[in-house]
Amino acid sequence: MSRYLVTLVGRPNVGKSTLFNRIIGRRDAIVHDMPGVTRDRNYAEAEWAGKQFSLVDTGGYVPKSEDVIESAIREQAQIAIEEADVILFIVDANDGVLSTDHELADILRKSEKKVVLVVNKIDGEKKETELSEFYQLGLGEPFSVSALVGRKIGDLLDVVTSGFDSAEQTDTDPRLKIAIIGRPNVGKSSFVNALLKEERHIVTDIPGTTRDPIDAVLKYYGEEILLVDTAGLRRRSRIKESVEFYSTIRTLKSIDRCDVAVVLIDATVGLDHQDLRIIETAVESHRAVLIAVNKWDLIEKDENTARAFEKVLKERLRIYDFIPLVFVSALTKQRVFKIIELAKQIDAEQSKRIATSTLNDLLLDDIKAFPPRSKSGKEIKIKYVTQVKAKPPIFAFFCNEPKLIDDNYRRYLSNRLREHFAFTGVPILLSFKQK
Repeated sequence: MSRYLVTLVGRPNVGKSTLFNRIIGRRDAIVHDMPGVTRDRNYAEAEWAGKQFSLVDTGGYVPKSEDVIESAIREQAQIAIEEADVILFIVDANDGVLSTDHELADILRKSEKKVVLVVNKIDGEKKETELSEFYQLGLGEPFSVSALVGRKIGDLLDVVTSGFDSAEQTDTDPRLKIAIIGRPNVGKSSFVNALLKEERHIVTDIPGTTRDPIDAVLKYYGEEILLVDTAGLRRRSRIKESVEFYSTIRTLKSIDRCDVAVVLIDATVGLDHQDLRIIETAVESHRAVLIAVNKWDLIEKDENTARAFEKVLKERLRIYDFIPLVFVSALTKQRVFKIIELAKQIDAEQSKRIATSTLNDLLLDDIKAFPPRSKSGKEIKIKYVTQVKAKPPIFAFFCNEPKLIDDNYRRYLSNRLREHFAFTGVPILLSFKQK
């Protein structure tokens, strides 16, 4: 996960989703020639020349529309603009400059963010002459591309990432950083207040109350721990999706900055689809994760309740069942400091290194007992394994046919690594290389 956020904005049907898909290299966004297809947000991780960034695709921005869907799109786009490090303002060479483009250009100039004016649908040198009229938008030199055929996308990304640090440049702050993440109204601010023993954050029962990102330093037995609280919206929005969208953007940034992500879920609701998406985002960002089941004081229980609840959650987590669960109450402060202790243990887990000799002694026996099979009939031989990195742990397997290793066998090897070495709460990355 990158700490840089790049947002695509523009009126409907100028090619934002096509450009989004071109940059990330896959067809994640819906692409259709009907205006307004991208009604919800879309976001993904992207990389260019060793520089990583988060890319956010927004629906078509219509500044003064009274339509309720277009109002929701406008609110989401405005949030993305406020959070962005770089804004790509997409316009259509075939349409020329429209009044909506002027209105949106005025908004972007006031944002005081780095704005790159991108003129899309210029698929050859002959159409470059159409660029001149876009200077009237007052956003500097227009940049021509064709998202559909990929023309000049690399040049555009050079401009976009020119001020970004490379992926190798890391944070030098040695303090453990814990991100408190979760969907709106699960009690993130109350949880932080319980840890800090002070009303540091505004707490109400309106979803998305906190607007500004607030980092707090927790003194824990002489150690400083940085708590990164995910923010929502201070004001209650008319459009519920905008509250959730702001929470999503803040979650992306918080995950990027943390060592361990604490995903708060509501015990009275259980693990829903949005919770699973947040967990998936943290794991795919290679962050260690633990789940705190908040509001446990509101659950009627006996001696078997926690065990039954945990069984149901583990079944829903499926491939993420390596993530530990803790039942807490921010209101009564029940087990809130157990979260800190467990986060410290998980951080130690993701930082450990396994000796190459130990890996080969154990895993080669597992591989011999259950060798990989290829649909093509080719024999796959894994000869050697070594850990190449920690935090997150990355293991390299050297074999004769690395491309033939399927997902099922990858999961088998991940499970064997966990069986031998635990890695509780820690995503494990596997790399297969030609021997």
